[in-house]
Amino acid sequence: MPDLPSPGASYPVTPRNKVRRLHERARYDHASVHAILDSAMLCHIAYVIDGMPYCTPTAFWREGTHLYWHGSSASRMLRTQKPGLPVCLTVSHLDSLVLARCGFNHSVDYRSAMCFGTAHIIDDLDHKARALDAMIDRFYPGRNAELRPSTTQELKATMVVGMEIESAAAKVRAKGVGDEEEDYALPIYAARFPVRQVIGAAEPCPRMPQGVAYPPGLAGFRDGRRLDEIMLESHHRLYGDTTD
Repeated sequence: MPDLPSPGASYPVTPRNKVRRLHERARYDHASVHAILDSAMLCHIAYVIDGMPYCTPTAFWREGTHLYWHGSSASRMLRTQKPGLPVCLTVSHLDSLVLARCGFNHSVDYRSAMCFGTAHIIDDLDHKARALDAMIDRFYPGRNAELRPSTTQELKATMVVGMEIESAAAKVRAKGVGDEEEDYALPIYAARFPVRQVIGAAEPCPRMPQGVAYPPGLAGFRDGRRLDEIMLESHHRLYGDTTD
């Protein structure tokens, strides 16, 4: 599992983001929260519409303490967020399965982050276009310069949402097997099974013209590399090595 950065600037601890169970696993510093966010491409956004709870998975990216995500202009979630909607954006990385000597101590190693704020729609077409370009380059460094520009109709069909992180918390478990002291001598198999999301070999589009070279910006997308490492590397290439 990748190491988290050393603590620095932190998000305020409030009743909304304070970790109440196993608080020793909690981190509120920007570096820890941002490292978990930047290692991911997919998040889940929870919100309430007309008293009913919803949770939507979507691609997202971070710029400083601001988060962005996008979707269809016909999306109920996005249309509801237009005037401003309180949301909780979460990211989770499953790092290992943990088998202990009793059912109670079975667990998983993980990294997670919860971010709270008020979502708002980005209506300005130029701002929206810049944000969507940033999304492509955040995931695939340098790729936007190789693509045809989005049409006005495509921009109108896409909605971009932004959210300043008002408060956030990271929670991390990385201890592996944790049994009761008296149980370690029991003849029961116990282990940690690492879990990794890795990139497979590229499968080029069969309709791609002959002679199209593999883009240098995708050099990090090598068969067998961990996705979270690639995502973190791509973020650093676009925004620098700081997580503040």
